[in-house]
Amino acid sequence: MNPIVVHRVSFECVSRFSLIHRQSGDGFSGRRMVKSRGRNRPTRRLHAVTASLITSADSFEVGRLIGSYGFMNVTSYSGLQSGSDFENTSADIGRLKAQDIGEGGVKIRLYEGRISQGPFRGTPITFKVYPGQRAGGTEADMMAANELNAHSFLQSSKNLPANLLILVGGFETQFGEQWLAFRDGGKDSAADYARIASEKTSRALSQGVWNPFEKEQTMKRRRNYVIKILQGAMKGLAFMHDNDRLHQSLGPSSIVLNTPAEREAIYLIPRLRDLAFSVDIRPSCLEEGATSGTLSEQLWRRATASGAFTVFEKRAFGIADDIYEAGLLLAYLAFVPFCEAGVMDSLSLQRLLENTFRLDIEAVREYCLADERLEEAVKFLDLGDRAGWELLQAMLYADHRKRPVAEAVLSHRFLNGVVN
Repeated sequence: MNPIVVHRVSFECVSRFSLIHRQSGDGFSGRRMVKSRGRNRPTRRLHAVTASLITSADSFEVGRLIGSYGFMNVTSYSGLQSGSDFENTSADIGRLKAQDIGEGGVKIRLYEGRISQGPFRGTPITFKVYPGQRAGGTEADMMAANELNAHSFLQSSKNLPANLLILVGGFETQFGEQWLAFRDGGKDSAADYARIASEKTSRALSQGVWNPFEKEQTMKRRRNYVIKILQGAMKGLAFMHDNDRLHQSLGPSSIVLNTPAEREAIYLIPRLRDLAFSVDIRPSCLEEGATSGTLSEQLWRRATASGAFTVFEKRAFGIADDIYEAGLLLAYLAFVPFCEAGVMDSLSLQRLLENTFRLDIEAVREYCLADERLEEAVKFLDLGDRAGWELLQAMLYADHRKRPVAEAVLSHRFLNGVVN
């Protein structure tokens, strides 16, 4: 098969390298990236890219396709006001926070890969592929650019936590596809885990009476595992906020897990990914006229509608918006893994919280108590004298000014000691 020639350019918003992608062969025996002698495109600079990013065209090999997912246009809850925002989602949407939902045009593909040269030779990586402008429009380029810039900025920190997926490099094909290479943090997301856990529950119940001792041990491991996911996600989010970055796409499919096994919770390291909609909230980026970027336009429109006008108020609104997403993540992980498959999904949970009960979490609890299918979810959130419900209410307050910051969520008793 003829190789596909792609060209090298320097860049301002996204990493673009000259490569030839050989399509022959399977796995790592073929599909290797090598340098191209094609013509160059106009030169641009990216000041935020760190020197540690791999830029050699010979440095990557591509393996099999892992899967794909898309992006959705969604609306953050804001009382009687409305607006729209973008949210990353998999086929199992996972973190909807809206009543009005429209599918976006950007479809992402994921591939296995590895570094083929240098001191990190053999290191497993995951490629995240954004479509070219022909398939994804300019939005795809902007998303790839924003993700690159966000990771480059965050990875320049001396105190980078283990709870953030690491970008190692990338390239662009002649068809405009943006390939970002990340150190492999695992193949399963928190959404994958929740689906598998609910399916296991269904299988156990389908076999008749579930042995009480076995059930209790299973649920104990599940509670520990879910708490570990939430702790890791909030540590990553706290780091981002401390470094003036919003995530803006937080949910179960944006958390990658190094192990999906509940028995291995002690080794679990959840890592945040999907920073395509990350927003820079440094004061210089929040001054008047500096918040008009396409990807964050709806966020600041909602901020203004909520009465956030000054730099400080906008920053606080953005952080609170991330906390709201984290609250939906808490709700998702408190319900889906503890219920049978199909009993509670992200869309029905979102409607229950926002539409039916208008974020009145005590009313939600009363409703769930009447449904025996939700028994284990209620038990989980009831731990520590209803500590889970307390935290959920705090994170999902309709008034963004009442929501806690990430560090306060991390120190809440529900994430520290009530699960054993």
